[in-house]
Amino acid sequence: MPVYEIAALAASVCFATGGLFAVEPSRALGAIRFNRIRMLLMAILLSVAGYLTDGFSTLSWAVMPQLILSGLVGIYLGDTFLFAGLRRVGPRRNAIMFALNAPLAALAGVLLLGERLQLWVALGCLTVTAGVVIAILYGRRRSGSDHWDRVHGSLALGLAFGFLAAAGQAGGIILSRPLMESGVDPVAGSAVRVAVSCLALLITYEIQTWRQPKDHSIWTQRHLAMTAGSGLFGMGLGMTLVMFALVGGHAGVVSTLSSAAPVVMLPLLWITSGQRPAWSAWLGAVVVCVGTGLIMMH
Repeated sequence: MPVYEIAALAASVCFATGGLFAVEPSRALGAIRFNRIRMLLMAILLSVAGYLTDGFSTLSWAVMPQLILSGLVGIYLGDTFLFAGLRRVGPRRNAIMFALNAPLAALAGVLLLGERLQLWVALGCLTVTAGVVIAILYGRRRSGSDHWDRVHGSLALGLAFGFLAAAGQAGGIILSRPLMESGVDPVAGSAVRVAVSCLALLITYEIQTWRQPKDHSIWTQRHLAMTAGSGLFGMGLGMTLVMFALVGGHAGVVSTLSSAAPVVMLPLLWITSGQRPAWSAWLGAVVVCVGTGLIMMH
C-alpha cells in the first residue's frame, strides 16, 4: 500500500478543511492577525503533542539548523509572500501561481536530492498539477468573481509574490525531506517549524507596527474556535501528514498530492454553501483523479 502517498492526499483534505474554517475569521480579523494567532495556537498544541509522544527525543542539535531553516523558508516566507500576493492579484491568480510549488519541488528533488521519478509518475504529477490549475480557473462561477480578481497595484509584482510563495513551499519540503528520512519525528519536526515561523512572524509584526496603534478588537468565541479549527486541520494534521509522507515519499510526489486542496474543496464548498461549482471545475477534478491514479499505480 502506498502509505506515504495516501498521507499526502490526506494532507490535501486537511488543508481544504482548514481553508474553510479560515474564511470567516481571516475576513473579520485580517489575514496577518489571523495567521499570527493560528500559528501561536498550533505551536503550543504541536509542542505538547511532541512532548507527550516523546517525539522531541528524535531531534539533535545537528538537525536543528536545517529544520529551523525549513520552517523559515516553507512557512514564514511562504505565508508572507502568499498573503502579499493575495492582496495584489486576488485569490484565483494567487492560487494558480502557488500551484507551481509542486513542479518546483519535483524539479528540486531531482536536481538537489538525486530523486528519480518513473516516467508515468512524473506524468501523473504534471497531470495532477494541470487539474488543480483547471479547478482554480473554473472553480467559481462568473457571477461576483470580478471583485475577487481585481488587481491592486502591480500585476507583475503580485505574480512574483505568488511565485516566491510557491518557491518557499517547495524549498521547505526539499529541506525537510532528508531530515524526515533520517528519523526525525513528524510531530516534533512540525512543532519546531511552526514555533520558529511563529516567532519570526511576531517579530516582523512588532517591527512593522512600531509606534503605530495596534488592533485590540476583541475576539469572539466563534472566531477563536474557527481559527483553532483552521490551525488544527491545516497546520496541525495537514503539515504533520506532509512531514510523515516525506519519510518515504519523493518530494515532488508528496508536494503534488498535498497540493490538491483546491480540488478537494469543490465538494466541501458545495456542501457548506449550497452553491454548485461550475461544471468546468469538475473537469479539473477528473484530471486530478487521473493523475493520482497514474502515481498510485506506478
